[in-house]
Amino acid sequence: MRHFGYLSASDEGALFERPPERFDRHSGSDLLSVALGATLYMPADRPALAADITKQAAAGVTSVVACLEDAIADEQVEAAETNLVGALHTLHEESHADGPLLFVRVRDAAQIPALVRRLGPAVAVLDGFVMPKFTALTGTDYLHALDEADRVAGTSLRAMPVLESGAVLYAETRVDELSRLRALLHRDRRRILAVRLGATDLCALYGLRRSPELSIYDIKVVADLIADVVNVLGRADGSGFVVTGPVWEYYAGPERIFKPQLRRSPFDESDESDLRGRLVSRAIDGLIREVQLDKANGLTGKSAIHPSHVAVVNALSVVSSEEHRDASDVLGSQQGGGVLASGHGNKMNEIRPHTAWARATMLRARVFGVAADDVSFVELLSASLPR
Repeated sequence: MRHFGYLSASDEGALFERPPERFDRHSGSDLLSVALGATLYMPADRPALAADITKQAAAGVTSVVACLEDAIADEQVEAAETNLVGALHTLHEESHADGPLLFVRVRDAAQIPALVRRLGPAVAVLDGFVMPKFTALTGTDYLHALDEADRVAGTSLRAMPVLESGAVLYAETRVDELSRLRALLHRDRRRILAVRLGATDLCALYGLRRSPELSIYDIKVVADLIADVVNVLGRADGSGFVVTGPVWEYYAGPERIFKPQLRRSPFDESDESDLRGRLVSRAIDGLIREVQLDKANGLTGKSAIHPSHVAVVNALSVVSSEEHRDASDVLGSQQGGGVLASGHGNKMNEIRPHTAWARATMLRARVFGVAADDVSFVELLSASLPR
């Protein structure tokens, strides 16, 4: 699979200095964790689940989560499991090997080996499980269940734990919980693809819900946790994990109450003022702002609950020509430290402090590509969204 694979050859040539590379489910964890991009969640009880997954893959989605947890009413879980198993068998029969990456969000650890047994050979289309309410206590059960599933299927499935419990949010338990989580995840490091943040459940612990005018970083009790999760689990010294951005809850609505936050100037400069209008009508302005804040705070990729979010998150993940040149200069320097003037003449590049950033940037460039010098996320969005 490949990000922006739906573009024509001419559009790709005009938009990218270096196009995205292909990857598959057998690529290394370092690459795949970044390649997740916008991970689209779907309720597992969708009647046409297999067809919907195939349709979204054709539209540019490279990672999907079929949800058996919060998206499913308690009394519908058994029917949703049956629907999910049938959909995965269909995908297997249709040779779904080319993607997207596919995960199942379970309700509890026992569902993991039970589902794998029901899937039989169709487990080949499944890449792993999303583990909600993951704590230092429940996490052990989840990972043991994944061990059992691997033994049953003769495979190696991946895990994406979701941090969304009171133990990790409350101030009196947070440091101890994060330390215990770090030790637990490191013991099973080979299979941890990414650590996800359950912002909706975290907000619920205080009866909070952000409006479309606010990002999760304006909700201080959750923003403080994000900083601590990155501090403990997202370090760039080789011990960290990819931490993904939390879901943005809003999509197209009938009206806007407040003035949109989406700045007009980049769209006017790119002769795409009509695109701005289409985005604002979809309540996407807040998403753009939050993705930018995710990146600035050390998060990679994002959970998505609506297809319209995918193009935004992935377009904002493309490496700019300027970023790529700076990263190349830093990594290509023969100096043992010191400072280089940016090739764009607008910043300094310090060899040692910027090396980790440069490596992360080059990895992102491999899966999302490098934009042409005069191309911004606006042009990438314009090419990705339906007219």
